[in-house]
Amino acid sequence: MIAHDTQSRHIRKKLKNRVIDFFTSESTHKIVRTPCGLGWPALILVIVLVSLTSLIPYSVPAQDVQVSEDALEAGKQYFTQGHFAKAAQKWEQAAREFEESNQPNEQAQALLYFSQALYNLGQYQRAGVTLNLARNLAVESNNLVLASRILGRLGNVAFALGLEEPAEAYLTDALAEARELEDSALVATILNDRGNVLASQQRYSEALGSFTESTVLAEAINHHSLAVTALINAAWSSFLEGDLSASQDRLDLAMTKVNLLENSHEKAQEFLSIGLAYTRIGQAREPSSQKLLRQSAEAFQQSAEIAHRLKDHRTASYGWGHLGHLYEVEGRLDEAMELTRRAIHAAQQGAASESLYQWEWQAGRLLRLQGNVDESILAYRRAVYTLQPIRHEVTRGFPVQSESFRSSIGPLFFELVDLLLTEADGATDEVMNQSILGNARRTMEQFKTAELQDYFRDNCVEASLSKKTNVDEIVKGLEHTAVVYPILLPDRMELLISVHNGQKAELKRKRVQVTLEILTSEVRTLRKFLEKRTTREYLPHAQQVYAWLIQPIRKYLTQFDVHTLVFVPDGPLRTIPLGALHDGQEFLIEQYALAITPGIDLTDPRPINREDIKLLSVGLTDSVQGFPSLPNVASEIQALTQLYGGRVLLNQQFQVDELEYEMKDERPSIVHIASHAKFSGEAKKTFLLAFDEKLTMDRLDELIGLYQFRDTPLDLLTLSACETAAGDDRAALGLAGVAIKAGARSALATLWFINDKATSELITEFYRQLQNVSVSKAMALQIAKKKLMSHPSYQHPSYWSPFLLINNWL
Repeated sequence: MIAHDTQSRHIRKKLKNRVIDFFTSESTHKIVRTPCGLGWPALILVIVLVSLTSLIPYSVPAQDVQVSEDALEAGKQYFTQGHFAKAAQKWEQAAREFEESNQPNEQAQALLYFSQALYNLGQYQRAGVTLNLARNLAVESNNLVLASRILGRLGNVAFALGLEEPAEAYLTDALAEARELEDSALVATILNDRGNVLASQQRYSEALGSFTESTVLAEAINHHSLAVTALINAAWSSFLEGDLSASQDRLDLAMTKVNLLENSHEKAQEFLSIGLAYTRIGQAREPSSQKLLRQSAEAFQQSAEIAHRLKDHRTASYGWGHLGHLYEVEGRLDEAMELTRRAIHAAQQGAASESLYQWEWQAGRLLRLQGNVDESILAYRRAVYTLQPIRHEVTRGFPVQSESFRSSIGPLFFELVDLLLTEADGATDEVMNQSILGNARRTMEQFKTAELQDYFRDNCVEASLSKKTNVDEIVKGLEHTAVVYPILLPDRMELLISVHNGQKAELKRKRVQVTLEILTSEVRTLRKFLEKRTTREYLPHAQQVYAWLIQPIRKYLTQFDVHTLVFVPDGPLRTIPLGALHDGQEFLIEQYALAITPGIDLTDPRPINREDIKLLSVGLTDSVQGFPSLPNVASEIQALTQLYGGRVLLNQQFQVDELEYEMKDERPSIVHIASHAKFSGEAKKTFLLAFDEKLTMDRLDELIGLYQFRDTPLDLLTLSACETAAGDDRAALGLAGVAIKAGARSALATLWFINDKATSELITEFYRQLQNVSVSKAMALQIAKKKLMSHPSYQHPSYWSPFLLINNWL
């Protein structure tokens, strides 16, 4: 530690003044027991486990912290064996004991350990809160080295949460402080972690510089494990930059160095990372390099055997599982299955759910290839069951590739649905057929729930699930309504239709021979031409999608006298307004009232309470924060208040504090927001424009989300000037989930920004129709659209089609 008092005070002042906005707690010293809160960050396969700082607790000089206490030592033992939950219990216990004995420095160290276990369990928000508390204690104890270490860890947690800019800022500041404190080990560690962030931002040259300096420093102080870690990360960075030769050279060097280390948990992890990197390079080369794949197999074998000897069941499961996958790819199914069973057993021994689901999934694939469909379905179901409650243990070190939830986890659900539909083909009676189709639909509901959890990364979806109503129960009392599930498989589209036959709900099924690639291309083209108001180029594409999506089920819609269609759209179908589909004579909206929902399990089926409507209307007519003015908003809001009365926040009145007051004190049942809103593929980049700031989805949740827990719900949230990027399925997912996020039964929103005057006319008519108790929300929107279509200036679907009714349609 630096002896110079002035320098020490300077660093301490900087630490105290730095505010960690993302991780705060009302308590300043009490042990934090917050809920996990964040739901699932993107659930990607755990493929790289290389950052030393995420695998083992930081070592602290003996003069700073005594680490001989039983709880601390027991926690370390559990941690190195991969038992993170048990380690967390022990370290939390130690922190509590240090608190009770008034040892803030030791408490801070125990909290740092505790946060490490939480991080490895995927409980990032809680880890951040714990680190913030530990940092305050370290600063108060004048342990500046520990405080800087904690700041670096906060950077890693922010990175795990996808907060790349704050992560880089924390790590940059921590690095500056570590250099100032002349702590080479800490500098080397933070350089490695900062390199991970830079590489994730595709700043590969800077990342390589950071990794290289980390390697050199770590070697200089004989921290060989950290040197190998930084070298492996540098190899990944070279791979992603496209320099396969440099990547392979670095891996070869890392392989040589790791063989010289004594057997340890870290060595097993590093072999695992090297094996994965060799696999990726081997697959990237044309033709695929057998030499590299053999090196991968050797590394996986070493990892599994070392971990097995150390009773690190979690790491052993990854070693055996990835080795099994290599055999799967080569078609050596019996050997692959034997290794996969070893991986499953090890994962079960280590209570490693984030590993177990992967190998159950792999077993399912292998069993299907071996022709054992029944056992394959059981393995897939075990994988899905295992996946449901877990939270993502983020890839340690920097992830090989940024993968979306859909591309990484989606195939598990879609492969299971494919198997179930294949099984339904052989059903011997209708009862069995209905049961199997019901299982397929429930699997899709599980996927859609998980995907929405991943997008919003919080507990809003769980709150909606607590009000879950079975789709059959919803349809049972709703004659003239059909719920349509398009299931988009790589080689075809399957349509499941839930209808009421007069006595009970039943499922119908149609197979459509169109590949996902062709369907996606057609949908993208349709979306592009729908926004082009000067031509009718959209028409042949609207007719083609109609032929795929509606024509095959028309006989059921006629047979069951369906008046309202509720779609649970998937993938690219979320990006288009289905009312604009065309049969050659008329648009779909002219035939049926329409609504969409991200999942029936997430739908609160109670109808709107028309007897006690309390309206809050807010909006902007002025140009604010660089966005264009909306001159017709004033007349739109005036028309609504004439219909329903209620309170109004217009222009300067539409500030976040005022909105918060109205939501908490007035408790409106309908909130109408006439302002710009942009939905992005990432929830954190999605916002709604207020006069004084941009309301993010999390901030909107704070203001409106309380309705999730109230007996009196928010019946309707209207966002009349939304935009989603064409071709961005994730942005459309966010739009579809906005009602869930806001705790509203229904939302009315737009896929793209429309003529301000057209919006005003359609919205006003929609609210006017809502006064009729015999008209559902879906019917009210249908009537409003048909009225706007009759206007000579607004016949093009660009004006009326982007309005979507989301979730409850009653």
